Amino acid sequence: MSIRINDTVPDFAAETDQGSIRFHDRIGDSWATLFSHPTDFTPVSTTELGAVARLADEWKKRGTKVIGISVDGVEEHKRWKADIEKAGGAAPTFPIIADTKLEVSKSFDMLPGGAALPANPTPADTQTVRAVFIIGPDKKLKLSMTYPMTVGRNFGEVVRALDALQVSSRNGVSMPADWQAGQDVIIPTALNDEAAKEKFGEFRTVLPYLRYTKVPGIG
Repeated sequence: MSIRINDTVPDFAAETDQGSIRFHDRIGDSWATLFSHPTDFTPVSTTELGAVARLADEWKKRGTKVIGISVDGVEEHKRWKADIEKAGGAAPTFPIIADTKLEVSKSFDMLPGGAALPANPTPADTQTVRAVFIIGPDKKLKLSMTYPMTVGRNFGEVVRALDALQVSSRNGVSMPADWQAGQDVIIPTALNDEAAKEKFGEFRTVLPYLRYTKVPGIG
């Protein structure tokens, strides 16, 4: 079953290198970012987890819990984290789910329902487990991205997208292309000019359906 934007994400129990979790309980009232990897001890994924570890303060500022997932086991995750710290320069303090039975990967539609690991699996067997899911406090999927094995994810973009989602959620606005935190946002077309002025104050009209304003409460 595919998961679409605004669907409630699957809840599940899983083992991680930091103990057992129930996914929805782990999210709690926070935002969450779940990022998946085909297998441990692979070069691109090692650099990615290092990038996530270096952004620890940024996730905290945004009230966001980051959770990794790989199809390898708990002991492999623990050993892998030493490599991640060595290569990335920061200790990965977030949990990594041990999805050895592929149950979580299948529930998030990263693998087909009939997928199974061969006796001696390689990363190619789980190469589609290369995704990012941003989940709101309501446990609904807000954004997903899928990458091939050869292209490392840009976690600066994940942070930017998270900023956009949180600002949009709080203020009922949209973001233009290439938006960065602090820049002007787009007023929804559902509001006429009078209602827009009442809600946002001054705004700039480029087209009748494209109006910019400051983020409420900022600048």
